[in-house]
Amino acid sequence: MRINWKKYRMRLAAACLAGMTVCMAAACANLGNKDHNLIVSEEENEKVVNFFSPMEKTNPDAENIARSASDQTVCMAEEKLGIKVAYRTYTAESYQEKSYDEVTLERVRNNLDDFYLLNPNTIQILGEEGRLLDLSGLSSAKNLREVVKTANTVDGKLVAVPQEVVAYGLFINVDLFEKYDLELPETPKDLLKCCKVFQENGIDTPIGANRWWLENFVFAQAYADLYNGGNTEAEIEALNLGTSKYSDYMRPGFEFLKELIDRGYIDAQKAYVSEAIDGEGPDFLAQKTPIVMAYWGAANAETAYGKPDFELKVIGFPSSRGQMPVVSMTGYAVGVDAEHLKDAKDTLDVMLSDEALKTYTEINKVISPSKNVEVECIPALKPLNDKIKENVYVLGSNAGMKVEQWGNTCQIVRNLLNGATVDQCMAEFDRLQQESLSE
Repeated sequence: MRINWKKYRMRLAAACLAGMTVCMAAACANLGNKDHNLIVSEEENEKVVNFFSPMEKTNPDAENIARSASDQTVCMAEEKLGIKVAYRTYTAESYQEKSYDEVTLERVRNNLDDFYLLNPNTIQILGEEGRLLDLSGLSSAKNLREVVKTANTVDGKLVAVPQEVVAYGLFINVDLFEKYDLELPETPKDLLKCCKVFQENGIDTPIGANRWWLENFVFAQAYADLYNGGNTEAEIEALNLGTSKYSDYMRPGFEFLKELIDRGYIDAQKAYVSEAIDGEGPDFLAQKTPIVMAYWGAANAETAYGKPDFELKVIGFPSSRGQMPVVSMTGYAVGVDAEHLKDAKDTLDVMLSDEALKTYTEINKVISPSKNVEVECIPALKPLNDKIKENVYVLGSNAGMKVEQWGNTCQIVRNLLNGATVDQCMAEFDRLQQESLSE
């Protein structure tokens, strides 16, 4: 059973795909002055692979055009393989009431393209339906971090691979913490103490929140032991078989979130209607709110938190095991019945090679899916990066879990913001689990 993704079309930009549609970079150096058109027709008798994504293209014939980091890896594949990648892009205007997720489900099921950029929920759905190719045989797959394999493996098949790992954390105004002689929080109890001190000193709402990312507080507590206790596969199998309950994992996180709301540390009414960064960002930058939550790339982007007037640090969410990053990721996938199957596989293998990922990572300053490619992160991101390098994290999306995590948890958190009790929220997890067992 899946939630109604049409309600969450705005989430596309706010969550995982945010990291993939970043600012433009320098043109592909190896193109020189050649007339190089990415968008071509098979009527020209050229080798073409069709790629569906949310990314708009600039005029491919323009001289010295800027290309996104992802486009540069496409350039590498085109040059190495002698193919053309035809971009077929999603726009809300073109598809009207259909979300990106709904459109990709339709296109994959109808074999309309060769490879796709997919959100975690559609990776899981299409993987379970057997519509995505197993990519574990790619030469680039042997270099993947374990977190990537875990998140994108369905029924033993690696069905998608991203170009970056999207890590979420708490964005901290260090100046305000130092002003009130506070240590950066490690546990839920630590965060409650910090919020109490802030409120006693006139900061009415210490945590700025939006309607999309509060589930990270829940994930950090719910799955800290599952992903870091050495028994991950067995615990997930028990959840999928119904011998363990998702609600038992989720309850402590929801109880903590409810306490933050009840004490006024989070404004539930504002969070319920606020879009990511737009809602809480102005107060955080104005130093009215000492804590917000966001994804890794927001610390680099000047349009988000890249140029604050204070010392910024990004740490993991509080958990029983200390500061805990929450990781989610989009992924490139190939349709199992793709018309140009071999060329699509070869294209992805180049785009996901260490050489291509190094280019991508250097431009976007993100965490690479390859264990061989390290990011030169800004000082603010070092605490989060250190945890990831130590393999300390929880997954906010895991295609191996029968109950989809990211979207369902987001919706149930919104129910909490709208007045639902913790017991009612847990009953919804039980219902979702029961439905997954009956499928």
